[in-house]
Amino acid sequence: MGKLQGKTAVITGGSSGIGLATAVRFVAEGAHVFIVGRRQSELDKAAGIIGSNVTAVQGDITSLDDLDRLYEVVRREKQSLDIIVAGAGYVEVAGTEAVTPEHFDKTFGINARGTYFTVQKALPLLRDGASIVLIASGMHMKGFPAYGTYAASKAAIRSFARTWAAEFKGRGIRVNTLSPGLIETPIIDPQFATKEEADAARAMFERITPLGRIGRADEMASAALFLASDDSSYSTGIDLIADGGITQL
Repeated sequence: MGKLQGKTAVITGGSSGIGLATAVRFVAEGAHVFIVGRRQSELDKAAGIIGSNVTAVQGDITSLDDLDRLYEVVRREKQSLDIIVAGAGYVEVAGTEAVTPEHFDKTFGINARGTYFTVQKALPLLRDGASIVLIASGMHMKGFPAYGTYAASKAAIRSFARTWAAEFKGRGIRVNTLSPGLIETPIIDPQFATKEEADAARAMFERITPLGRIGRADEMASAALFLASDDSSYSTGIDLIADGGITQL
């Protein structure tokens, strides 16, 4: 029997990268997953990869109407919810002098506001004893140039986890963050103007990471599984750092 047998999970950002890898792993462990993303074509591809026990819901987490529609689909199909993996995110590299109000608002609108209301609107459906996993980033602990807004928005997510772990403890709902390092996903290349710049960033992160390599999405899926399952039954409010040692050594 899988570690998530009979569980129902919502995974935002579930059409690619860490979210897709997590959805694949959760289904393999017995869960039914609702994957959420903005692009229907990518959701369709992801559902094909996952293969079974998956419902794809097109939506933007910055839209409260879309979140309401998502949870109505969950309620109609499964009546309740056991797991949330809030993984939808946005990153755009910009030094402080280049940051515009539009950049700032988009970064915080997706990463902080979107995550906040993803959880708030799920509360009526969440079972007692549920698990909430918020995808943060190791960057919230560091001072990488040009990632100021991204890192700050992820620090907000870390703060949400602490507050929610305290607020929801009476229902036995555990809330934890997962803070990845640089992971090989489709989110990397769009941060840079050219492939050469993206590859140079990969090489830089490899050099400064103690384990000497970029992480894999399936490794983050394993970490998310730990936080979502009873394997972490005595953990709430923690930040599980999976970054090859970059923030720790």
